[in-house]
Amino acid sequence: MSDDDFASFAPPPFKPEDALTQLKRQLRDLKLAERGSGFEQRGKRVAELQIEGAVIAARTARKLAITPEWDRQTIASGHDQRKWLDELKQRLARWDREE
Repeated sequence: MSDDDFASFAPPPFKPEDALTQLKRQLRDLKLAERGSGFEQRGKRVAELQIEGAVIAARTARKLAITPEWDRQTIASGHDQRKWLDELKQRLARWDREE
């Protein structure tokens, strides 16, 4: 098969509403508490998600703190969604080790 055989296959369109629902469920599965547009661990905000047009604007805390510094990321595809969630899981694991 040549590359042209796969040219007609495209990833499904990104639906931010569906992706946000999935992410919220996955974050609750990680035992994070949902508060408004954000998620907390032990009373400290670790992530915020908000739909902005056709993408999700995500903020992730750099450190587990009452007033965190934020890393910002735009989630515009399924790949971005999986990458963001994997990075958050790594941070959560690191914070657990540090405490």
